[in-house]
Amino acid sequence: MASAEQHHTLNRPTFDTAVSILIVVAPYYQDIAEQMVAGAKAEIEATGGRWELVEVPGALEVPTAIAIAHRQAQFDGYVALGCVIRGETTHYDTVCNDSSRALQLLGLQGACIGNGILTVENRTQAEVRAQANGQNKGGGAAAAALHLIALTRKWEKPQGKVGFLPSEENTGA
Repeated sequence: MASAEQHHTLNRPTFDTAVSILIVVAPYYQDIAEQMVAGAKAEIEATGGRWELVEVPGALEVPTAIAIAHRQAQFDGYVALGCVIRGETTHYDTVCNDSSRALQLLGLQGACIGNGILTVENRTQAEVRAQANGQNKGGGAAAAALHLIALTRKWEKPQGKVGFLPSEENTGA
């Protein structure tokens, strides 16, 4: 059982300036979503960061909301939260694969995303993973986003001057 395993966790990153993170949640299973959001908020706040929360109808809409925000807003990173529980049809496979693939593609384009969309066989598995005081997968997704933001800031290229500089003979120097 996964709960008995020991996993290594990276130390929480620190920041000179506060991070701003968008949490995008699909609250289809509201009680599970609330636990995951609580874990994500706590992890972000522990670094002195700020968060904003938006809800979308389902897991397939989470990447789209992040893509819109990444193009049009000023967030340092994103936390994707939701839960997909296997049902009787292949729709489960489509939702799991497509939401994960879309988040991965956004990440490869430079978005710092922590993927906390649970993909489970049953409700009990979801409840165990969602508990903010348990496996805390919401907090884990926030931690992943924070680590990617820290790497982005570490490797950020300095902003150079844009445009033309006058030659020394035109400035009287």
